Amino acid sequence: MAINKDEIFLNRSEIKKEAARLHEMGYNCAQSVVCAMAPAIDLDADGAFVLAEGFGAGMGGMTETCGAVSGAVMALSQVESTGRDQIGSKAKTYKLSRELSARFASTNGSTVCRELKGIGSDAGALRSCPGCIDDAIDLAVDILVEQGAHEAGAR
Repeated sequence: MAINKDEIFLNRSEIKKEAARLHEMGYNCAQSVVCAMAPAIDLDADGAFVLAEGFGAGMGGMTETCGAVSGAVMALSQVESTGRDQIGSKAKTYKLSRELSARFASTNGSTVCRELKGIGSDAGALRSCPGCIDDAIDLAVDILVEQGAHEAGAR
């Protein structure tokens, strides 16, 4: 079931515009990222919307892992997984998920929703939700391109 990355064309700016539109409509951060990426990665956006629902606001409102990061990991999983008929892709998917999380933390100072939003901090927010969505998309696109997908359009 793994998707042929040579057939994936990612238009970063269009994905980010769509994610912003979805977020403004009320999608959570995870839904905004994975649903905006869905058409490019052969993923049903309706199914992605439903599956990502509980990942918003840091996993069900617990302000833990950033929903945008979770949505980006879902997109990476869609592309990397070999599916149920050929189990065995977890190690690579986990590696790419860790890479995305590390890059996100390096860029933003954390992957934890409450820290990113500045909840309980006198220092204030590290990054807004729209900023986290943009960063997660940038990182997912970067990683997928590094893995053989193509980027359409300019950054």
